[in-house]
Amino acid sequence: MTNYRRMRVPGGSYFFTVNLALRGATHLTDHIDALRRAFAVTLRERPVRIDAIVVMPDHLHAVWTLPVGDSDYSTRWRLIKSRFVRETGLVAPRSRSKVAKAERGIWQRRFWEHTIRGEADFAAHVAYCWQNPAKHGFVERAEDWPYSSYHFRGGRGDGCEHPSYVDHRENFLYFNRFGSSASGPSRRFLSSP
Repeated sequence: MTNYRRMRVPGGSYFFTVNLALRGATHLTDHIDALRRAFAVTLRERPVRIDAIVVMPDHLHAVWTLPVGDSDYSTRWRLIKSRFVRETGLVAPRSRSKVAKAERGIWQRRFWEHTIRGEADFAAHVAYCWQNPAKHGFVERAEDWPYSSYHFRGGRGDGCEHPSYVDHRENFLYFNRFGSSASGPSRRFLSSP
C-alpha cells in the first residue's frame, strides 16, 4: 500500500479539494442535505473552523483551520465521505479493489490538500473557493452560487465560521466551537513557530 506523505501543522490552515470518482456527476448538489448532515455530525465530534467552502456538483473545495494541537484532517474527511455515502445509498461502478474494500465507488479514494503558508496564500485559496462556480461556468458571479461560504462574508476574504450550505440555525454551534469571538482562533501557518 502506498504511504501518502502529508504536511501536518497542528492548528494549521489547509486548502482541500475532494472529488467524486465520476467527474461530471451531480451527487453533491443533488444530495446537498445529506452532505450538510455528514459535515454537521462529523464536525460536532471533531470541530474545525471552515474559513471558506464551495460545493460543486462533483467536487468541493474548502479552507479549514484546525483547533490548536490538532492536525487530523484525514479522519474528518473519511467520516464526512462515509456518512454521505451511507445516508444517500449511492453506488457507482467499482473496481475489484473497491469491491474488496467494501467501498461504494462514489468518492475518489483520497483528497488533495495544501498547507496554507501565510496570509496571501490564505486569501488566494479563499478566493479560489469562491470563484470556482464562475470558473466552471455554472454562474457569472460568485455570489450567485448557492453552495458557497461567499454569502457569509460578502466576498471580503476574511474567513467564515459557518458555511452557507449548512442550515446555520440548527448547525451553527457545530461549526463554531472556538468560543464567542467572531474571528475565532488565529490562523497558524507553516512558517509560524
